[in-house]
Amino acid sequence: MKKRDKAIKDICDITELESIIKKCSVCHVGMVDGDSPYVLGFNFGYENKIIYLHSTTEGKKLDILRKNPKVCVNFDTDFEVFARNEDVACSWRQRYRSVLCFGKVEFVENYDEKIEALKIFMRQYSSLEFKFSEPAVNNICILKIPVEEMTGRSFEY
Repeated sequence: MKKRDKAIKDICDITELESIIKKCSVCHVGMVDGDSPYVLGFNFGYENKIIYLHSTTEGKKLDILRKNPKVCVNFDTDFEVFARNEDVACSWRQRYRSVLCFGKVEFVENYDEKIEALKIFMRQYSSLEFKFSEPAVNNICILKIPVEEMTGRSFEY
């Protein structure tokens, strides 16, 4: 059995895991379409071990998630390419920190809950307060993913 690289470290502290999530501007959501994987990038909101996504009200991803709500969400940040020896290709590496979250998508239908989710979503990207118009709220789909399991890893940090 091959030994694990000593530069790989598991992250178990929830505060550190959540700080990695908060540093990200995009997450990637893996879902299962029948027997095929399907992965999409999303902007997101995160609070209290819940990931919020938004979408149009129809499309392939929603069809997939209605059939199988299980997802894996990937967050990664703090990338830095470096070389231990610039002349040796195999000595080049990339530092990173990442978090994987597992859960099941819930479709948020309640108007007030949609508003709260949108506020959480916007706090990921801005410190401003926002108001949301009724037509805009009614014309989007809010996806809520309560995190059932969260793991983290860093490489070269």
